[in-house]
Amino acid sequence: MKKYLILLLVFLGLFSQISCSDTDDIDPDPKSTITLNNEINDFVWKGMNSWYNWNTDVVNLSNTKDDNQDDYYTFLNGYNDPEDLFYSLCYKYIGTVGEENAVDRFSWFIEDYVVQNQQFQGISKSFGFRLQAVQINDEGDIIFYVRYVAPNSPASNAGILRGDIINALDNIELNTSNYSATVGKLSNETVTLSFVSENGGTLTHLEDKTITAIELSEDPVYFKKVFNNINGKKVGYLVYNGFRSSYNDELNAAFSFFKAEGVNELILDLRLNGGGSVLTSAYLASMIYANANTEKFAELKFNSFHTNENGPYDFQNTLNVYNSDGVKTGEENINRLNTLNQLYVLTSGSTASASEMIINGLRPYIPVKLMGTITYGKNVGSITLYDSPTSDFTNQTTANSSHKNAMQPIVFQIFNKNDESDYIHGFAPDKEVKEYQFWNNILPFGDENEVVLKAALDDIRGIALKSISSFKYDNMKVFDVIQLEKRFEKEMYIDDAFFKNN
Repeated sequence: MKKYLILLLVFLGLFSQISCSDTDDIDPDPKSTITLNNEINDFVWKGMNSWYNWNTDVVNLSNTKDDNQDDYYTFLNGYNDPEDLFYSLCYKYIGTVGEENAVDRFSWFIEDYVVQNQQFQGISKSFGFRLQAVQINDEGDIIFYVRYVAPNSPASNAGILRGDIINALDNIELNTSNYSATVGKLSNETVTLSFVSENGGTLTHLEDKTITAIELSEDPVYFKKVFNNINGKKVGYLVYNGFRSSYNDELNAAFSFFKAEGVNELILDLRLNGGGSVLTSAYLASMIYANANTEKFAELKFNSFHTNENGPYDFQNTLNVYNSDGVKTGEENINRLNTLNQLYVLTSGSTASASEMIINGLRPYIPVKLMGTITYGKNVGSITLYDSPTSDFTNQTTANSSHKNAMQPIVFQIFNKNDESDYIHGFAPDKEVKEYQFWNNILPFGDENEVVLKAALDDIRGIALKSISSFKYDNMKVFDVIQLEKRFEKEMYIDDAFFKNN
């Protein structure tokens, strides 16, 4: 037995000498023999590896992926377009055979971050209206009704109003067979719209209008009004369409108006509000909650590489004023309402991210009643990543000047003071009112009989929600009109100031 043991030890010793000798001949850091075809791909991978919310769930974002430079460059060179690489790194959940569900519906690649930053402030090429598509009969006919028209826009200048009905684009009448192919015309710079009236289910052609998109800056503080005697109360009503930081002072001015009027109730119409700046959401909450001081309104949580960035957004007493370039130009004291014990929010499937943050963040403090339809369901947010590795990709001023590509990946999840964040399927309304069922009688914002607003006013009056007469049929369906949506519309984002102050 000892003989075998001695022989084994001798063999292991010889093997060890051979192995060490071989290792000494190997360059521990060999020079790469592969050339990287596109340096932007390197920025895409490294930025996503560092910041992406689901980085540990994506195999190709593993920390060991770039350990061997040849293998890493070979992987990156497999993508001719950095955008393709970016989307390949977005998290998908693979379920049963043939089932693939995109967990990340929200991250996107940016071709030109200068243009994107303008769009974040509401500046983009647009017709200046929002439409909703509805199938109105069993024959499959589809119409658009106008949900919103921006002032001084091509739509407004053409005399288009909320509630107008459109049944054709470029003289093609819409139906379930041609909708997908025809709705794309709304992506064109110019489109001809056919307007109709409705009587007993019959559509009658009225006129055609041709409009051309222009660069437009839309004020999200769209409409405000005070109802002076709703069950003895003064009710403020605000249509707010986007959390755009360059309009913080306009939002504050609206609350100055409500404060001067002495409103007792507030109805916040977020049906067209897909989100925006997290900080602006905190400002709005601070205008609404009477006892706001420095309590936690919301908390952001990042991935394991950036837990040092985890931190709260507290209620504020002052707000920052920004210009259209996102540059801070001043500060204002927040106009806080001290007379509200609850909040009414009008909702739709377009109510998302920073709008849902208002609902989730205020509910631990005051009752929040929802009227309308279920919200979108987005409890995560993003930052813009630039090709500036020295700042860990968060600083535009140090970005690589050879290109303007950037990324807008999801990097954090948002919670309220009770650590609640479970609304990925949206917030269900307390009273469901499907606006599209009244497509032939859509009234202006602020009209007491406008169907969703009336639900909130009636609740304040103590009147139970009643059905309203309208032309309906059992198989009524709605269709997306994504051609009129901007990519960032359902976004919740933070900017450089968060990292400077956190």
